[in-house]
Formats: sequence, structure tokens, C-alpha cells
Amino acid sequence: MSKRLGDTATLRERLRREAAYVADDLIADALFLADGLDKPLLLEGPAGVGKTELAKAAAALTGSRLLRLQCHEGLDEARALYEWNYKKQLLRIQADDGRSWEETEANIFTEDFLLERPLLAAIRSPDPVVLLIDEVDRVEMETEALLLEVLSDFQVSIPELGTVSARRKPLVILTSNATRELSEALRRRCLYLHLDYPDAERERQIIELRVPDIRPALAAQAARVVHAMRGLDLRKPPSISESVDWARSLVLLGVTELDAPVITRTLPVLLKNQPDQERATADLDLPAAAYRGRGGA
Repeated sequence: MSKRLGDTATLRERLRREAAYVADDLIADALFLADGLDKPLLLEGPAGVGKTELAKAAAALTGSRLLRLQCHEGLDEARALYEWNYKKQLLRIQADDGRSWEETEANIFTEDFLLERPLLAAIRSPDPVVLLIDEVDRVEMETEALLLEVLSDFQVSIPELGTVSARRKPLVILTSNATRELSEALRRRCLYLHLDYPDAERERQIIELRVPDIRPALAAQAARVVHAMRGLDLRKPPSISESVDWARSLVLLGVTELDAPVITRTLPVLLKNQPDQERATADLDLPAAAYRGRGGA
């Protein structure tokens, strides 16, 4: 039994039933072990394969608050950890006009003026937290070093207030689209799972779960077409969320069976640039893709 996720034998079914997330054994086991070992889980793979959704599912499953640190170039300590509310401090300084600096300083560096960012909020939270550090490969090495310090000890030193240690360790999930190589130091502190696009059978299950009013045969056809499209040399293969949106679109249009005109008509839901749409139309045998592999993925 892990602390928050319960029995590994039932985790896949609970993810499906309670969080609408279709996981395979590797995904379920990695999440279970990250919780049981108190280790961050690093999910690496292409954009759109469900890395962020797994963090949301973990939060839903455990009844935890989801705190998300969206990484980007230029992310610094003030945006990741904390900063002081300078405008409010200035107003307090003006109101304290006539007091000594020592008295004023003691009044402005207090909890009332502290602005928590996701890392500090996760550490200080009295309630269960899932901390999502999203697209960690987009930050510079200096910021990665800051993350290492926090993830090693789950504590933060605030010079004016002292050291803040985690009341309870959050479940930490990091995602990376592999746009740059992460440091070995960061990888050593994490469990690692590579996520790729699902096969056609798992995609069918995802579509049926997220679009409950779709016909099973149409869901299977849609999954096969998306799977075939991802095999083309596209600039941006369709993500799982785009696959689900496409299935919803087919239901809204009253489609009962896929053919080339229907697929071509609805390509804007799946492929978001003209060269990809042209390549899919020219290179993919759309009717064959819909029916290929009927009876299994």
C-alpha cells in the first residue's frame, strides 16, 4: 500500500473510474512507487501524450490540491518560490513615517507581505498537495539548480523569516518534452517514465471514456486514423486531447462511419497547420486507415 494511492492492484481501475485516465501497468506502477517512496516522478516524452493529465488525475484520485509551476525561459526564484509585495511594503513604509528603520523593517518583512509561489505554497500547505512542475526542460540550468535544492530537502530558506520545512511532503510530478537534456543530478532524484503516444487500442479506450456517447465502432475507427496520422512525417502530430476533440466533433456532426470526405472535412480539429493537413490528405489512404486492423489494434 502506498500512502495516498492505496493498493497497486486497483490503481489502474481507480484512475479510470475516478479520474477518467486510462493508464497501462507502467504508468500505474510508476505513480504508485513515486508516492510510496516519496520520490518525484519525471515524465518525459512528446507534447500531448498525457503527462500533465496524469498529475491532474493523481490530484483527483488523492483528493489533493494541484499546484502547478509552469516553467518557461527566464523563470526565477521570485516566480517559482516567493517574493515580497513591494507595493504593499511601500505603503507601509509611508504609513510608518517617523519610525526608525529597524522598526519599519521588522514590520514589512512579515507573513502579511509574503507572496507565495507554487514551490513555497506546496511546502507550506497543511493539506495534501500534488506539485506539478510542468515543462521543466524549458528553464535554464540555474533555475534547475533551485529546483534541485527544494526537491532534495523540501525546505526553503527565507532570510527574513528563517527556514520553512514541508509540513507534509507533496507528491511531485515533473514533465519534460525533451527539448534539452536535463542534468543527471535532477534525474537521480526522480523516478523516470517515458510516455509516448498510445497505441490504437489504448486510444480507443481513452476516446470511449472521454466521449461516452460515441459508438464503439466509430471510436475504434477514429483511433486507427489518428494512429496512422502519427506515423506520417508531420510538424505536429495530433495530441490525445485533439484526438478526443475530434471524436466529439464526429458525434456533434452525426457521423456514424468514417470515410475520406468526413476525415478531410474535420482535419482542422486534428491538424493545426496547412502543411500537415496537405500531407495527411496526400500521403494517408484515409479509408484504409479507418478500417485497417479492424478487430484489434
